[in-house]
Amino acid sequence: MGTDGMDGTNGTYRSAPEPDAADGTRPAARTVPGRQPVPARWRRGRLIAVCAALVAALLALHPAVPNAGPRLGSLLETFLPWLALAVPVLLLAALLRRSATAAAATALPAAAWLVAFGPLLLPGGGARHDLVVVQHNVADDNPDPAGTARALADERPDLIALEEVTQDALPAYEKALRARYPHHAVVGTVALWSRHRMTDVAPVDIRPRAVDPGWNRGMRATVHTPHGELAVHVAHLPSIRLGVRGLRSADRDESAELLGAALAAEPIERLLLLGDLNGTLDDRGLRPLTSQLGAPGPGFAFSWPAGLPVARIDQVLARKSTVTGLSALPATGSDHLPIIARIRY
Repeated sequence: MGTDGMDGTNGTYRSAPEPDAADGTRPAARTVPGRQPVPARWRRGRLIAVCAALVAALLALHPAVPNAGPRLGSLLETFLPWLALAVPVLLLAALLRRSATAAAATALPAAAWLVAFGPLLLPGGGARHDLVVVQHNVADDNPDPAGTARALADERPDLIALEEVTQDALPAYEKALRARYPHHAVVGTVALWSRHRMTDVAPVDIRPRAVDPGWNRGMRATVHTPHGELAVHVAHLPSIRLGVRGLRSADRDESAELLGAALAAEPIERLLLLGDLNGTLDDRGLRPLTSQLGAPGPGFAFSWPAGLPVARIDQVLARKSTVTGLSALPATGSDHLPIIARIRY
């Protein structure tokens, strides 16, 4: 009857399993001579590991991303810190896949992020500072300019730089800040209030060729602080736009080049740049500025949009002095958050 037999309990036939070998035993798993079998946990999750390596490469090698056409490089660099969110997602996927390879690979983007942004998590430079400044795009449609000005003055900074100051709102800012800030200057839609005497106020031409001739968003002034002369530049670079064709930043980039040339020609060595630069410091479009000025100290200080800040496009940068730390202040009537910084000479 071969290998088939009768089941004595119910009279039905069943088929006996065929032996795996001549002696009826199951053979061992096949292996390549001289090699140990690779555990399954190391073979799984290779796609997750590749994604982790790609995120690490974007963090470490973002300057290599092309910026022609849709300016993908600048777009990536605008939100570069947020690539950190990929690490827990990839790690969770690795754990669900039970892949040791993928789990180990998540260390690559984690390490790349810490190298790039870890210093921003460190404590600030301590209480010692020589100057406190506030930078704020107050928005041309701010419903409460006087309240915004009082909120900034309550921080008791030495300097307050404002952008999008309209002629209609200017009297409210002047009245609210007059008592504490006897010195101020306005050029176009940018302005500077100071506790210390100011001289040599002048416009700075940062207008791109494609922009209307009436556009005026740059100024400089010499501020006479107790620690010596300080050249203060206030600027509002053109906005960038994100659409189906990518990031449009040509006007912003051209304006940054003009501003960079003005900073290079500034005769006073100690210099401070305050402004809405419409770009993060990682964005290569601001390289004409960041190549000349020191990076600020700890603090992400995301400033835009005020309702859910995802990027800091309001900047405080210095030459021959140090920005020891940045932080964002509570929201005002603007779509930007104010930024406060401490400067050490």
